[in-house]
Amino acid sequence: MKIGVIGAGAVGVGICNYLLTMGSVSELVLLDNNLKRAEGEVFDFRHTAALTFSKNTHIVPTDDYMALVQADIVVITAGAQIKQGQTRLDLAEVNSKIGVDIAKQIEKVAPNAILIVVSNPCDIVAHFITQNTSFVPSKVISSGCVIDTARLMTIVANRVDLDPKNVFGYVLGEHGSNCFTPKSLISIAGQPADYYCDTQHIPRIDADDLLESVKQAGYEIFKRKQNTTHGIAASVFRIIQAISINERSVLPVAKLLQGEYGLDNVVLSLPMVIGRNGAETVLKHPFTVDELETLNTISLSIKQTVKQVAEKTQLTV
Repeated sequence: MKIGVIGAGAVGVGICNYLLTMGSVSELVLLDNNLKRAEGEVFDFRHTAALTFSKNTHIVPTDDYMALVQADIVVITAGAQIKQGQTRLDLAEVNSKIGVDIAKQIEKVAPNAILIVVSNPCDIVAHFITQNTSFVPSKVISSGCVIDTARLMTIVANRVDLDPKNVFGYVLGEHGSNCFTPKSLISIAGQPADYYCDTQHIPRIDADDLLESVKQAGYEIFKRKQNTTHGIAASVFRIIQAISINERSVLPVAKLLQGEYGLDNVVLSLPMVIGRNGAETVLKHPFTVDELETLNTISLSIKQTVKQVAEKTQLTV
């Protein structure tokens, strides 16, 4: 499998590290406009081959999109970082244009690739890439709420003193503050969360408080180190792993919806089956009336942002 990573920043390099450890990638291309930076990261990575027992991957630093010819997966991490005084809408305008420009370059050399969009706001950027290129919706995946869900699992696990992999649940909607957690989907050790807490004599978990903790988690990291990298890189690696071995795992990623849950022409996270062909299926879940109303409200908010970005950038919606 050939994988490209666009952007040699902290997240892009973190993803490369996971992929090299996995050892099942035949060729890994790290592309950055700053060729020296990409070369420095790759030269550094090459020295690890003598110390690890994973299969050696041919890793290429480049600033030329031709190096991505016939890539199977391309991860887009490149883009501007939010600056002091800048709004989320400002960032969406800048990164949507950058994302579409990058995707059009990829389209020329790897038209069958699956794109994973990490550049923030990832759902908005994924929307414009889908609508302004020939890539089908299932092959333009926003990393979405995978990281938010990982934070939820970790927070619940800490409260009940278990390994996070024993917690199940989803954060859905838009990656960031505009998301929600269906309480009916939260379980601990295979048991409904309330039942587990009652039988273990642990205070019940309030879904609203939990969601607020999830939202604050990224902010607390950013406040201390001015970025979030490790969790995002691991989330993207999880998506790549599901694609690469046709795992057909269910992950809360985002793609352009086409009528699911009555939602159309909007990118937001829902439980989706991830396999060889990307985000293959949106699962149907018996959401409550209130949960469906929340999804619809989130959808309207995202569409409003998309409309505003389109007005400024002249991108197709």
